Amino acid sequence: MSTLSALTTNQDLDPIALRQAFGVFPTGVVAVAAVVDGRPVGLAASSFTSVSLDPPLVSFSIARTSKTWPDLRRATHVGVTILAEHHGDVCRQLAGEPDERFDGIAVSVSGDGALTLDEGLARFDCTIYREVEAGDHVIVLLQLHAAEHAAGQPLVFHRSGFGRLAG
Repeated sequence: MSTLSALTTNQDLDPIALRQAFGVFPTGVVAVAAVVDGRPVGLAASSFTSVSLDPPLVSFSIARTSKTWPDLRRATHVGVTILAEHHGDVCRQLAGEPDERFDGIAVSVSGDGALTLDEGLARFDCTIYREVEAGDHVIVLLQLHAAEHAAGQPLVFHRSGFGRLAG
C-alpha cells in the first residue's frame, strides 16, 4: 500500500503545487537558436524530447507568452544544442537579456542560419515541422537535417535548479 493519499479527480489544481509536482521529473536543457535579421536569437528550454526516427523529429514546448519565439520561428533553420553539465551559467544567460544571450559564448552558424553552441553535447540543424497549441504553451515539432554529438554529461534541470547525473 502507498503512503500517498488517494488521488481524486476533478480537483482544482493549484499552479504552484502543480509546478512543484512537475519539478520532480528531471529534464535535460537545450538552447534553441538562429540568426534572424542578422542577429542571434535564442532561448533555453527544458522540455526537449526525441519524437520520431522516420521522419527524424524532436520537440520542445514554449510558453505562448514568449517574446523570443515570434522572432525565432521566422528563421529558415534553427539550431538545437543539448547543454553540458558545465552550462548552468550559459542556461541562465540564455534566459536573460535578449541582446546579451550569446555574449562570450562560442557558437557556430550554418549556411541556413541555424545557431548552435560549440561546446554542446549534441547539435542539431532543424526546420519547424509543426506547431501544436497546448494550453498556455506551444509544442514545437522540429525536423532534423543534420546532427552531431560528443562525449560528456548533460545539464539536468530538477526542482527548479541545475544538477548533474551521478556516475
